[in-house]
Amino acid sequence: MAPLILGCAVSQQGEGLSPEGQTSVSAAAPPLQQPEAASDWQDKPGWYFARQAVAAAHPLAAAAGLEMLDAGGTAMDAGIAAQLVLGLVEPQSSGIGGGAFLMYWDGSSLSAVDGRETAPAGADERLFVLPTGQPMSYAQAVVGGRSVGTPGLLRMLEQAHARFGSLPWARLFEPAIRLCEQGYPLTARSAKLLTDERFLQQDPQAGTYFFDAQHKPWPAGHVMRNPALATVYRQVAQGGADAFLTGRVAQDIVHRVRGHAFNPGLLSEADLAAYQPRFRQPLCVEWRLASHAVSGNGNGAWQVCGFPPPSSGQLTLMQILGMLPEQDAAQALSQGIPGAAWLHRYAEVSNLAFADRAQYIADPDFVPAPGGDWRHLLASAYLNERMSLIGPRSLGAAHAGQPAPAQSPRMSWAPQAAQPEHGTSHLSIVDGRGHALAMTTSIEAGFGSRIMSDGGTGLPGGFLLNNQLTDFALNPRDAQGRPVANRVEPGKRPRSSMSPTLVFEPGQGPLARGPLLMTLGAPGGPAIIHYVAKTLLATHDWGMNLQKAVALPNFGAFNGPLLLEQGMFPVATVEALQARGHRVIQTDLSSGIQAIERQGSGWFGAADPRRDGTVQGH
Repeated sequence: MAPLILGCAVSQQGEGLSPEGQTSVSAAAPPLQQPEAASDWQDKPGWYFARQAVAAAHPLAAAAGLEMLDAGGTAMDAGIAAQLVLGLVEPQSSGIGGGAFLMYWDGSSLSAVDGRETAPAGADERLFVLPTGQPMSYAQAVVGGRSVGTPGLLRMLEQAHARFGSLPWARLFEPAIRLCEQGYPLTARSAKLLTDERFLQQDPQAGTYFFDAQHKPWPAGHVMRNPALATVYRQVAQGGADAFLTGRVAQDIVHRVRGHAFNPGLLSEADLAAYQPRFRQPLCVEWRLASHAVSGNGNGAWQVCGFPPPSSGQLTLMQILGMLPEQDAAQALSQGIPGAAWLHRYAEVSNLAFADRAQYIADPDFVPAPGGDWRHLLASAYLNERMSLIGPRSLGAAHAGQPAPAQSPRMSWAPQAAQPEHGTSHLSIVDGRGHALAMTTSIEAGFGSRIMSDGGTGLPGGFLLNNQLTDFALNPRDAQGRPVANRVEPGKRPRSSMSPTLVFEPGQGPLARGPLLMTLGAPGGPAIIHYVAKTLLATHDWGMNLQKAVALPNFGAFNGPLLLEQGMFPVATVEALQARGHRVIQTDLSSGIQAIERQGSGWFGAADPRRDGTVQGH
């Protein structure tokens, strides 16, 4: 499905990292700055495979994952190989300088592995507060060493491989090392992102890798080689994550972070050496007593399993889905896309859910759940209470609810002010053993902190460092002095929106898990939650196949204006929403959904037409 150009106003990206400067139907700036600029629409057919499949944001990453499956590896082996290639060919989105959340199904048990970055031991809540007492702007905070958290990706992958991998660790690095040395052609999307990027040339290592001698970005098709990254990959292939988190590589990372020319950070070698991932309890929720459930038995509810805090993804997603009554395509859609009445309801429940997100959700090692259990946010009685606030007109900005008894810590926290969130790539994989992976991986903003490390090799290229600490509240307290739950604290993991999701068919009784139905996820900052919600709603409620669901126009609300994907919604829909009191903004919503769904005895894979992703398999 190609975009529909229906006379909607043009959105123009503002200067640099500021969300200002976009025009729209409402002539107001959106609350969501896109993590990566939009690129050309590429129609995708969807792909069917009988046995195993890899969905990744770049064809070379999908091919690397498939190479591992063909060699007898598991979905975990394939995911590691694909991620290592993504760090080379899509460096603006993810890599070994960042972190990830992993959901893994081994055919009998489900795991959630947290490789999120952590704040340095020397940081405190005033990390982004200026001497004047005012918080830094996002643009001030993001570029440089101050925003760099302890990278968690490699240690997380190493420990997950020990549990779920079958091929030797070093074998998984071979495709990426090969591509580093032989080179790969720069995609048109990557070339466009470099053209739009203003800060990367300030870093000497990145400036000479991504730009030519005249300081112009390399064009599409230019063969990129990365000898520094090849060397680091070889060291980690032989020495494990210790070769990255200690020794020369760690020393180089710390030197670049702490020695940054105008925005030095606090990361230390001790922070790197001490990093450990967390194996967390997956958060599974029964959704919809579906009359058309796939298996036709049990209680008929899909079991949607996702990541618990420090991700806000699953909780906010399931609040939204839990407050939307089921409507079939005839009720919800107009001209094949969501209509005004349905979008009104979706915007209202989204605003309510994001108000709770801003109030409560943060690293559970530092912040208790309301009433001691995150599921209080998903209780039917609580969601019904929240839904009772919705009427025929927009509520405007919503306030957090009271999801638990009086012992809830609601009044001790200040709601976090809106600020940009970014980044990411996503992998979905199924293998012939019955294993499945959903992994969302990130360095946060496009090109992260704009610091590139060569790992102490002295060679061209390297890897980009994350800016994940800007996912914390830049302003740690409100005017009354109340702390924000998601403020910086030593060793704390910043709240995320990443939503790697595994969906299971109905089982034989309440809370029973049937066969795996789907693995999916997306990049896009807080809009990830809406992209995953859209895909589930379109496949479940509206009967779309997975590729059509992924291509469906994007939409979302973040406790503010309703955002609609530019050029995709009729003027009549926009006007009807405005008549209900909504402030409507049309802008690029460049999702990158990757998903695989069981179809008969095989698998159907889908990739977002808005990015370079694909699905490969057998």
